[in-house]
Amino acid sequence: MEEFVPDHIVDVRGLQCPLPVLKTEKMLDSLSSGEIMKIITTDPATKRDIPALLKRLGDELLKIEEDEDIISFLIRKR
Repeated sequence: MEEFVPDHIVDVRGLQCPLPVLKTEKMLDSLSSGEIMKIITTDPATKRDIPALLKRLGDELLKIEEDEDIISFLIRKR
């Protein structure tokens, strides 16, 4: 399995919808094509909302990991 090393990490643990998605979108706007970011959140709504955001923006969801109440997303900017 390919390992992805994030260029940027955004920790939004403790924030509730819509803040994790808004902060994800803001960070994606600042990335260059090909850069990878990791989002760390505790909001269960992000499992639905972040993939929907990426579909709308055209960026790539590389991986979702869950560990108890922590959800992490690895995203590549297109």
